[in-house]
This record gives sequence, C-alpha cells and structure tokens, in this order.
Amino acid sequence: MAIVRYDPFRDLRTLQDEVNRLFSSNLSRTFDDEGIARGAWMPSVDIYENKDQIVLEAELPGMNREDFDLSIENNVITLRGERRFEKKDDSDNYHRVERSYGSFTRSFTLPQTVSAEDANAEYRNGVLRVTLPKREEVKARRIEIAGEGNEAKSTKTIETKAESTQNEGETASKKAMSGR
Repeated sequence: MAIVRYDPFRDLRTLQDEVNRLFSSNLSRTFDDEGIARGAWMPSVDIYENKDQIVLEAELPGMNREDFDLSIENNVITLRGERRFEKKDDSDNYHRVERSYGSFTRSFTLPQTVSAEDANAEYRNGVLRVTLPKREEVKARRIEIAGEGNEAKSTKTIETKAESTQNEGETASKKAMSGR
C-alpha cells in the first residue's frame, strides 16, 4: 500500500481553477477589441430624507446633461443613460482602462409621502441632485395643549406626525371588518 501525502489546500486549488476557467471563458464576450466593458456599470446613488423632502444624489462623472434621462412614473423614479468611451486618437494605445462605460438604468420606488409634481433636479460638477418634497399632510407638526385649573398658565407642546391616507384607509377598513 502506497502512502499518499495529505494536501489540505488541494480542494481550495481545485475550486480556484474552476472559478478561473469560468471567468476566462465568459468575460471575453463582454469585452470588445479595446478591452472595455460594455454595460457593466451603474452610477452610485445616495438617498436621504429630512423633515421636508427626500433627496436623491447620483454620481455621473464625465457625463453631459444630454447623456442621461430622468423620469417619474407610478411612484418610481428612473435614471437611465449611457457613458461612452471616446478614443481621442487612433494612435493612442491604452495600457489600462479602469473606468466603466456603457448604458445604465437605476430605478427606485418612492414612498406615498412624496409629491412627484413638485420634484426639482439639478446637475452640477458630475452630480445629479433630485429633490422630492413631502406632502403637507405627512409632515410633523406641533400641537399646543393648555392645562386646567392651577396649570392654566402653562402650556405643553407635543410633537405629532400625521398618518398617510393609506394607513387611515387600512384602519377604517379593519374597524369595519371587526364591527366597531
């Protein structure tokens, strides 16, 4: 009986070989003659909100305003466009191309609390900034409460937030179903 030395990394090397084989055969289809990936990028997006609005900021470096389109339909905001690779001169011989090029589409569902009619967008220094104001009925507001008797002189302020009409409809239908 022959003694075979145990190699703990044999399975790991086999897995690495399989992954390398997979990528070497499929990646060549996504690159053209110049080695530039087509359609392999999406612009980075930040979405945040404050008490009055929701803001979407997308990084679109090196693009002109005509290279992308922004639309809102059925509470979905969609950003689509294309960043094209433009070779300056036929004699240019690129050694490395790390920036991504190609067409892209990014879509985000907006909450019911946003008013799409008053949306505002501006493009400056490679950053698209879309501002979507919140509807009046969902903004937080303060209610003053006056006290009785000895406390009549002091007032207490509490902060409230109105529920959206969708939540009110659900509450009313639940009450109707339960017979209240």
